[in-house]
Amino acid sequence: MATTPSLPRKLWEHPDPRSTNAWKFMQQINKKHSTSLQSWDDLHAWSISSNATFWEEVFKTYPMIHSGTYSKIIDTSARIDSIPKWFEGVKVNFAENVLFSADPKDTSKATTLDKPDEGVACTEVREGCTEVRDCTWREIRQRTGELANAMRARGVRKGDRVAVVASNSIDTLVVFYAVTALGGLFSSSSTDMGTKGVLDRLRQTRPRYVFMDDWAVYNGKTIDLRSKMAEIVSGMEGVSEFDGLVSQPRWQDRPEDVAGVPRTETLESFRKAAKGDSTLRFERVAFGDPFLIVYSSGTTGMPKCIVHSTGGVILNTKKEGKLHRDAGPDATVLQYTTTGWIMYLVSCSSMLHGSRAVLYDGSPFQPDLKTFVKLLESQKVTDWGVSPRYMQTLATAKPPILPRHIADLGHLRRVTSTGMVLSEAQFDWFYDHGFPSHTHLCNISGGTDLAACLVMDTPLKPLYSGGCQTAALGLDVEAFDPNASDGDTGVAVPRGESGELVCRNAFPTMPVKFWGDEDGKKYHSAYFARFDNVWAHGDFISLHPVTGQAVLHGRADGVLNPSGVRFGSAEIYNVLDHNFPNEIQDSICVGQRRPQDMDESVMLFLLMKPGQAYTQDLVKRVKAAIAKDAGVRCVPKYVFETPEIPTTINLKKVELPVKQIVSGKLIKPSDTLANKECLNFYYQFAKVEELGQVKSKL
Repeated sequence: MATTPSLPRKLWEHPDPRSTNAWKFMQQINKKHSTSLQSWDDLHAWSISSNATFWEEVFKTYPMIHSGTYSKIIDTSARIDSIPKWFEGVKVNFAENVLFSADPKDTSKATTLDKPDEGVACTEVREGCTEVRDCTWREIRQRTGELANAMRARGVRKGDRVAVVASNSIDTLVVFYAVTALGGLFSSSSTDMGTKGVLDRLRQTRPRYVFMDDWAVYNGKTIDLRSKMAEIVSGMEGVSEFDGLVSQPRWQDRPEDVAGVPRTETLESFRKAAKGDSTLRFERVAFGDPFLIVYSSGTTGMPKCIVHSTGGVILNTKKEGKLHRDAGPDATVLQYTTTGWIMYLVSCSSMLHGSRAVLYDGSPFQPDLKTFVKLLESQKVTDWGVSPRYMQTLATAKPPILPRHIADLGHLRRVTSTGMVLSEAQFDWFYDHGFPSHTHLCNISGGTDLAACLVMDTPLKPLYSGGCQTAALGLDVEAFDPNASDGDTGVAVPRGESGELVCRNAFPTMPVKFWGDEDGKKYHSAYFARFDNVWAHGDFISLHPVTGQAVLHGRADGVLNPSGVRFGSAEIYNVLDHNFPNEIQDSICVGQRRPQDMDESVMLFLLMKPGQAYTQDLVKRVKAAIAKDAGVRCVPKYVFETPEIPTTINLKKVELPVKQIVSGKLIKPSDTLANKECLNFYYQFAKVEELGQVKSKL
């Protein structure tokens, strides 16, 4: 007789669910559509069965500033993989919707009702919390208008790309809003990325201008970026669209002299093109027109340039903010992120609700582990986004850092965790030791590919230990049998069993395209080749049979994720191919995360060319090259020699079985491997700490 699965420990529930936007929205749907929705699960099921109607209700209930009308929400008969268009006929502008709100009486017009001129729009905080600077709505509008007019005077037009290599600052935020005000496309990279990694992005998207910080500050160290500026300018040679680089001052009172850097000018010089005109002029674009380019981790070569739509992101941000989180002008949002990650969009889009954004740049551990936590109190943060790795650092410090004991966290409503799997032990630590019981711990997943969450939090269900509370509204999330062949229709696994994370319906934030993917083959291969007409996300997941919570089990591909820093194995392969063509024949790079591991470790295995020796000197040179070209956070923890690398019959390198083996799993090798016997070599690394002299021969 089958036994009922045990119920995980209940950790949190909303004190007054009927006061939430989600509950009120549900009553509105019942009245308007003669439904009888009683619970979150009812609402989610309706958002799938009446998907087009659901998104129209979000569009009407939480309106965006727009012009034009739509004759249909979406072609519901279209295949998902045709990337059907939403709300055709509607025109919007991202920056306009962030800087203003829709007038309730006429949604084609803007109002400052919940974004008053003298109210604080964002606060910039630098490492160690020694520099704090507020920016009002009036100031950020003026700065955006001036920079947009300077760009316009320099020839930037709708559809042009502008990029930043910069910190999470007010200056960077203004570039984002200025570009999108013009109907242009924005993309960002962080200053700690290696030059090659930055150029791998820029040379594909071919921006008109690159805005870059003149200095970087991290972990107590300052780095002059002018030599890196020169390398980027040199690397953009031959890109005809590229007009030059603009240097942003890391310290406002002392911008660096960039006269010695080719094709580079200061931000002050660039702004002069506006001739003092700070008038805001917004170019409204079609709902499905692009405004943002983000980048994949590059597991299969160069990073994919994922293009997101203006209206889709605005609409989804309103759905997640209003229905999942009750976002509004009374919220203060601090998302710890670099500009090179999709979570940077949280900092930029939280202001859409009138919330104040706290922009933090630098290490959260300087000058000590308590300083960043105390920032939550001083800034009265309501919504805080961090990684499981950060919380683990607090929990394992000696003595442990317990935020609720060192700061007044009465304002803190929720803590959002993403970037890697959040363990059950961390859920328990959060409530038993770390944070106040009223705080909602929100484990979320989705990300770069869809600029949205697939699974996330809700105020209308209890939170149990482990996993994510719910699938996002409007997304038909399921776990599919991983043993299916590519191209099959796919079948859901029983509740409680792990499978591949999929979404079975179209959604507004499906990417518009991949930049440079003219025939759409890369796009289709990324999401639709695995299962026919179903979005396959690449994660392994299980859905709890009682609570319905989604438990994440990690990636199904070669994305590496040590300490929440995501990058692709191909980034490592590119460095090795470029720097060691005469010594290293091939390599395989995988992440190791065993059941006892709180974090992922990166392992790199080198296959030497005949006659070439594997030495510790080579290991040092390999790590140094990776640090320089890909970034210090991409340096593998372990580097070993291997006698053979597993490949398919058509010689495609295979990472997943190696990743599973070094993570402590016993696998049955696929018959599609040409040399499956070589996998036996990798089992010894599941106990890497116990290895003395690692055997490099079978």
